[in-house]
Amino acid sequence: MAKKQSIQSNGNELTPRQIVRELDKYIIGQDAAKKSVAIALRNRWRRLQVAEGLREEIMPNNIILIGPTGVGKTEIARRLAKLSAAPFIKVEASKFTEVGYVGRDVESIVRDLTEIGVNMVKAEKSAQVQDKARTLADERLLDILLPPVKRTQIASPDEQPHENHDDQEKTRVKFRDKLLNGSFEERLVEIELPAIPTPLMQVMGPFSVEEMGINLQEMLGSIAPQKKKNRKVTVAEARQIFIQEESQKLIDMEKAVKEALERIENSGIVFIDEIDKITSARGQQGGPDVSREGVQRDLLPIVEGSNVLTKYGMVKTDHILFIASGAFHIAKPSDLIPELQGRFPIRVELKSLSEDDFVKILTLPQNALLKQYIALMKTEGITIEFEADAIREIAKIAFEVNEQVENIGARRLHTIMTTLLEEHLYDAPDALKSTSLNITKEIVQRKLNSIVKNRDLSRYIL
Repeated sequence: MAKKQSIQSNGNELTPRQIVRELDKYIIGQDAAKKSVAIALRNRWRRLQVAEGLREEIMPNNIILIGPTGVGKTEIARRLAKLSAAPFIKVEASKFTEVGYVGRDVESIVRDLTEIGVNMVKAEKSAQVQDKARTLADERLLDILLPPVKRTQIASPDEQPHENHDDQEKTRVKFRDKLLNGSFEERLVEIELPAIPTPLMQVMGPFSVEEMGINLQEMLGSIAPQKKKNRKVTVAEARQIFIQEESQKLIDMEKAVKEALERIENSGIVFIDEIDKITSARGQQGGPDVSREGVQRDLLPIVEGSNVLTKYGMVKTDHILFIASGAFHIAKPSDLIPELQGRFPIRVELKSLSEDDFVKILTLPQNALLKQYIALMKTEGITIEFEADAIREIAKIAFEVNEQVENIGARRLHTIMTTLLEEHLYDAPDALKSTSLNITKEIVQRKLNSIVKNRDLSRYIL
């Protein structure tokens, strides 16, 4: 029971509808993808509520998101990482190679996820002991600011110690009050810090010791103690360093690592982007990308469930959720090797963005592009407003260029907005005569229509 509680207390307890509502704040449309991801995320929590015997039998339903570039696949992953209180990693499939080729092997995904999970738990544990660590850090600072009196300096062991001790305590109380009031924040103190280790060189083979997850400094610590160096810093900087050091001492690292491994194995999420880049269309085998199918085969045991050795111990991948995404412009999902297709039973197709979608993307999300440009210009003391007709015209042009040239989804809005506001961004604040700008439909047409009409030119500019 205790084990179950320790795992689930840090899980994501948002309901599927709440997850979708959170995603709606940043991603327009793509309801099917949001729903699938929300169900998968909630199922992580549901599984941990099931009786232990059956819990082990419930496998995650891995998902493939299929759709053109710029429609929100990667954005879903980014927002999912913030929503889930679980270890999360996003990787690019094209960065990995088949074992035997120079490059990263797929097991490094699990090792990186483990590092993220351990750091996450360490940060949580550090937050819990922050107050105690700060108190201990302040005491260390007091020892530097007011070194304790040594016994050997006291002449009469019968009378003087008591008086000197009282004076020392009174002075220490005064110094402590000043330290807590911030009177010493800018004072320089000399502290001892670990020397920055020399980067390890990759001497032979395609795998470095970092790739294997081995810390040579820890292995050789008893033989070659870590070097120290003295450095002068302000009291404020020294306090932060001491708080980190004291937090590490207060944390039970063995317990923290054990909790992290449980969380990774039961709630970990891996997002594999650009999975179509390791896919070859049927009949196009060979060529320079000979390791593509090999990467797929190497992914199989990780996705299906296997044990991966990390520097923190063995990690089982049976219950880690894998979400893959790809544009699949050239290859098709069916071009993945059949075994890997079977490991991703849920497929969700994301739709191309319409003109109405572009209007919503420009205005509705909390990080909407128009809000970003308004905030940027505001830093120069310039107020910029976009009329409703102008926003509709920007969306219309973005949609038309995507249809005629190359469909790059919402990324088209970035190129259009840069072209539209280029002169204003360049002139601000030196050459702009007014502190307010009003962008109308006519301005948008004048700036962009000539480029849209010239298809050859728009290939390079938009």
